[in-house]
Amino acid sequence: MIISINKASGYVGKEVQIAGWLYNKRSSGKLQFLILRDGSGLMQAVVFKKGVSEETWGIGEEITQESSVIATGTISEEPRSPGGFELQVTSLELVQKAEEYPISPKEHGIEFLMDNRHLWLRSKRQHAILRVRHQIIRAMRDYLDDRDFTLVDPPIFTPNACEGTSTLFETEYFGSKAYLTQSGQLYEEAAAMALGKVYSFGPTFRAEKSKTRRHLTEFWMLEPEVAYMDINGDMDLIEDFMVEVVARVLDKCGEELKVLERDTSTLEKVTKSFPRISYDEAAKILQDKGTGFEYGSDFGGTDETVIAESFDRPVMIHSWPADIKAFYMKRDPNDKSKVLAVDVIAPEGHGELVGGSQREDNLDELRKRIKEHDLSEKHFEWYLDLRRYGSVPHSGFGIGLERTVGWICGLKHVRESIPFPRMMHRLTP
Repeated sequence: MIISINKASGYVGKEVQIAGWLYNKRSSGKLQFLILRDGSGLMQAVVFKKGVSEETWGIGEEITQESSVIATGTISEEPRSPGGFELQVTSLELVQKAEEYPISPKEHGIEFLMDNRHLWLRSKRQHAILRVRHQIIRAMRDYLDDRDFTLVDPPIFTPNACEGTSTLFETEYFGSKAYLTQSGQLYEEAAAMALGKVYSFGPTFRAEKSKTRRHLTEFWMLEPEVAYMDINGDMDLIEDFMVEVVARVLDKCGEELKVLERDTSTLEKVTKSFPRISYDEAAKILQDKGTGFEYGSDFGGTDETVIAESFDRPVMIHSWPADIKAFYMKRDPNDKSKVLAVDVIAPEGHGELVGGSQREDNLDELRKRIKEHDLSEKHFEWYLDLRRYGSVPHSGFGIGLERTVGWICGLKHVRESIPFPRMMHRLTP
């Protein structure tokens, strides 16, 4: 019977099989110590020469790093072994002997590792990152599912821009133009008018010519949208959501965070309530620190880092200049030069994680914004219909998965936060 390594505690004293790959090995005379991995964990398999056939002993000598093998034996407790258990081997079946593995314990350059990303994923560090990513996704979806949100999948091909035309990937679509989605938000707004509380979770695409450590051209984004919610309710939702996601990771991924040598004390500070400051207050922080920031501009990566340094947890920045935000954001009724929008900046230099806003729910105002942004009203007729038939105040936000993974794991570059990153100069493997 094949079992997973992480289930070994339930099979002490029983004969089982471990199907996996050789992670490492060493030998000591008449003993071989094979470290096996199967995706769920690591286990030491002990081969005693006198207790096995010549064939099994020979396989143990012959087997190379990353060779695939099925080991049969009895589980025993061993606190010094990975996971606290080991396999007393009775036989080995060599499924495939691996060629000389290109990734060795020595230091490799990042380009070499990225060229071999399909193999680099097998390393302990990358395994830990992907486990944390998985738990973050579960926590995000569980949070919304438990609060009666409905998952609605928006299209990947769209006829129009959501965040502006300069970062669109264009493709031919049966004689006309289509674009890869920048966001599912507009479609989620339509779904919210039908279902009240909805969210989407899927890939999004930005053709940004950026080589910074925070940017990917393809990334995953979760986007909730709620009818009858204003900007204050939106900020409350974002805060509660982020606190629960971080708490889940701290609870479920302790071993993975140890592998990553993550200082969890910074994550433990992610509790309510987050600081909430206006754009003007954030701009003043930058001006007081002599950064040379020009008021009215969007914040760059360095600006976000400087602002975050003033706080010990994520900071919410609201009341943004309308000129630098998207057409669908509602104007502040008390200051028409501002919009009811919020960005959430992560600590430790990880930048913007969340962007949200209250949406413009007035038909005439939305038409004005479409015109001001030089967009085609024809492509937004369906979107304008949402303001013709039962328009209500509504809000939502988008949170980038990879930046969230990068922040929680303490990664230096977002490329490690996704299995196969897509960047300006990387389309393979």
